[in-house]
Amino acid sequence: MLTSEQSIVDFKAGRAIPDRLRRSTHRHYTEYAEKMLSVYSNGVGQQRRQLHRQVESLFADEPDCPIRRIQAFCKLLDDTSVYQTDPDGKAAKLRLQVFTEAGRFHPLVEQPDQLFEHDEKRIKQELSNKLGLPWDQIEQSLYSDVIAYQRLERFDGYPNSSALLSRYNVAQLQACLYRAENMIVSTTDDFKTILRYAKLAHLLHDIVCSGPSKYRITFSGPASVLHETRRYGVNFARFLPALLACKGWKMTALVKTPWNRSAKLVISDKNGFTSHLPSPDEFDSTLEESFAKKFGSERNGWQLIREGRILHDHQKTFVPDFTFRHKNGTEVLLEIVGFWTPEYLAHRRETLQQFRHNRIIIAVPEKTLREGANIGENVLVYKTVLKLSPLMEALERIRSENTTT
Repeated sequence: MLTSEQSIVDFKAGRAIPDRLRRSTHRHYTEYAEKMLSVYSNGVGQQRRQLHRQVESLFADEPDCPIRRIQAFCKLLDDTSVYQTDPDGKAAKLRLQVFTEAGRFHPLVEQPDQLFEHDEKRIKQELSNKLGLPWDQIEQSLYSDVIAYQRLERFDGYPNSSALLSRYNVAQLQACLYRAENMIVSTTDDFKTILRYAKLAHLLHDIVCSGPSKYRITFSGPASVLHETRRYGVNFARFLPALLACKGWKMTALVKTPWNRSAKLVISDKNGFTSHLPSPDEFDSTLEESFAKKFGSERNGWQLIREGRILHDHQKTFVPDFTFRHKNGTEVLLEIVGFWTPEYLAHRRETLQQFRHNRIIIAVPEKTLREGANIGENVLVYKTVLKLSPLMEALERIRSENTTT
């Protein structure tokens, strides 16, 4: 994905318009894309900065290409590349050795004389002999821990030029959403798929049923989240390709402008964006996955059901993360809260109160609680992982109450 610095957005008449390459006006970019793919495909062994310079040179005579667009292309090409890294800090150790030894002969000159007598070639050869490495290898390794000097090991790339250009358009759309205060998705089809990916991304959301098989999902945007804004923004952006792959939806986002005003970003499934639907593994679903593995398919007579039920109370809709069903017929729903804002938590409590005729357990991160907060009996508090023992105690207490009544 792109960074905020690589985002290009026009704000006109209250609308946010992300940069988009269209066939009608940018048909010639197909040739540029082919050349960029060629630079990286043939660039194994070259430094990242060298590859970037080659891409920049391709657009040297192109009047319709701002520098941010070039930087965005380089970022997208880098995202599908594997570069050499230096996790053990060998480059830093090598620099210390080389500079310590060479410092004794400073300054080094190409043409030694009576005043400056240390020949650069001779000193390099002496250093090479002492370290037991050819000087070319030393030179290549000296700054391998610096991102710009990392060398390309493998380029997985894109299937073709059209795929790269399509990815650029979606990436600019994603980057625009980093500034979103909220996003409303109205959907008639693929509601469960959209909601599944929203939950995998831990997006703060509220659902209203607006008609038969019609839902309106309101998401809190990155600009509204008080904590872990960057991570939430990344999750928000990752959700977009999943939405683009679905049918029967319209999205309206309220985006902050650089002048601290608001502008609308409006798109739908009719706008022709091509999605590379991410797999669920790309989303931060660690908490749910680890919890489901620990619980297993059945424990103490309780069965874990991953497919959430859709609950309705008039227009209000609630879809929990998990359903637990006991062999005696007792059902308990579990909702796990990840990201949060005070307003979102307050709204969630209202929702749970509205659906209180259902047996619902809510799990909240410890950091969301204020000092002295009153924790209800069906609220579980977790730090980083949801533990089974308090959950099983809550399930058994609810089952016992259900059996008694």
